[in-house]
Amino acid sequence: MANIQDLLKQREELERQIKQLQESSRSEAINTIKELMAQNNLSIEDLQSNTRSGGKKGESGGKTGTVAPKYRDPASGKTWTGRGLKPKWVTEALESGKTLDDLAIKA
Repeated sequence: MANIQDLLKQREELERQIKQLQESSRSEAINTIKELMAQNNLSIEDLQSNTRSGGKKGESGGKTGTVAPKYRDPASGKTWTGRGLKPKWVTEALESGKTLDDLAIKA
């Protein structure tokens, strides 16, 4: 049976190997992205664009505005549209065994 020192050395070596693989994988990903950007004549600004059509911001033709809430916290009355990160109250309700159906706002 291995002692604690042996296991700590093994963990240290594994963490070093993991870090090397992560750095290597990251470098490969960056190189692939750079190659694809060059092949498709893309710039950093192209990647940061909000539109899918390549037009300027706000020219995508899609609807913008607010979305009606779909879920309500029965205790506090707080609402959530179902988009984006789940609010804490939703997460807590789901962990307590409730479903999103239980929180849904019924029309």
